Amino acid sequence: MATTIQIAGVRICAQDEGDGRPLLLLHGFPAHRYLWSRVIPRLVQAGFRAIAPDLVGYGESEGPDGARIDMASQADWMLQLLDRLGIERVTLIAHDVGTAAAQLLAVKAPRRLRGLALLDGVYEDNWAIEAVASIQAWDPADAARLFPVLRRRLGRTEALREMLAAYQGERGGLRLIRAARDLDPRQTAGIGARLRDAGLAAAVLWGERDDFLPIDPVGQRLAQSLGTTLTRLPGGHFTPLDCPAEVSEALCTFLRSLPADPLQALAT
Repeated sequence: MATTIQIAGVRICAQDEGDGRPLLLLHGFPAHRYLWSRVIPRLVQAGFRAIAPDLVGYGESEGPDGARIDMASQADWMLQLLDRLGIERVTLIAHDVGTAAAQLLAVKAPRRLRGLALLDGVYEDNWAIEAVASIQAWDPADAARLFPVLRRRLGRTEALREMLAAYQGERGGLRLIRAARDLDPRQTAGIGARLRDAGLAAAVLWGERDDFLPIDPVGQRLAQSLGTTLTRLPGGHFTPLDCPAEVSEALCTFLRSLPADPLQALAT
């Protein structure tokens, strides 16, 4: 079920399905909540509540004109979203640069999280920013031409083409340019020590064929920094669409390993 939540000048559109322990699923760039469309039914069937928002400025979510939609701001908005939904604690699952927002949220409010699962994400200031440099430099006057180029580069599967379709036309192109220009790898530089200090149970999942953020070294380093093992998945970068069954199975294994009392886990 899609729902719209108003929060202090922003409008967040989110998919909210199921009951049970809540999960917050964050996408990255150039995605939106459709990234999780093949994973959510499996998580719901396993007994969880899956909440997948469009980050502000992505998909159908809107922010104030001129406001930054960087990942630090996204982390703050996601905390406000949890407040509006009346959710005290959640397991946070994130992909790509959405993992930057997840890491920033985790160090800011660790007691709001039961656990943290990161898929094909960022490590310190390694955001594969070179992959979006051409979009950052794109002339806004030619924004309508961005979608066809992006579709040729990334639309290897029908699922990816369906996800990218949200950014067609001039408006879609302008949204992508704005989002790309607000990506700032400095926001997670040196965050590893603070993440470890947060003491959260963590899982790191990675596509073996990820061409943007390679499993070795990026995935390996992220897993090592969190003190957890790396789960390899038979997909490329967009694992929730490439191999949803394997992603869901790995996530459920992690979710069932989490303690019933997160406060007790943090104290040990």
